[in-house]
Amino acid sequence: MAATTPNLWQKLFDRAPSGYRPGVTLEHLRRNLGLAGCQVLEPGRACFSLADGVTFEVHERTESQLLMHIVVCEFRLQCSAASGGSATLELHHTGAIRRSGLGWKQKGGEAGLMETLRQRLEQDRTLYQALMPLDFKRLRLERADGQWTVVLEHMGGSEVVNRMPAFRRYIRVDSQQRELLLTALIGFRRVLEDH
Repeated sequence: MAATTPNLWQKLFDRAPSGYRPGVTLEHLRRNLGLAGCQVLEPGRACFSLADGVTFEVHERTESQLLMHIVVCEFRLQCSAASGGSATLELHHTGAIRRSGLGWKQKGGEAGLMETLRQRLEQDRTLYQALMPLDFKRLRLERADGQWTVVLEHMGGSEVVNRMPAFRRYIRVDSQQRELLLTALIGFRRVLEDH
């Protein structure tokens, strides 16, 4: 009996929330972004291509709460890394009322990597100016197996699903945020590639 208990707990917490419809939020986002190059890889996961050759994936992820859940879309960009080793860096906006800059946290990896990347990012004015007004909840840079992965979760491109009272609401990415988001993804490729 004790051996099956972890499996039972895993099933309880790993299952999708009631009412989750894989791929529906992603389809809203696809129409919202208006990009011609889109290939659905599976329900809840798609690959987008930009005209300049940059490709990125979007993955749906659910967050369960009492009598409701949120479907968020994570943007994932991969590019080659010049050096090996693993590292995880997290970025966030600083400032209590107004955004005053970008804060960084390094969770493992080579010493000095965060400072080097911070300087490169701040020197790339296009990327920095796109990130400051960009409404992201999470932004993580991960280096592993000779690749960088940028994981960005925007505040838009998500769906709120409530069970009582029953409603669904898609939170769109407006045209200004769309341009900032695409500029940031292109900029990250430029800054991270071969670093």
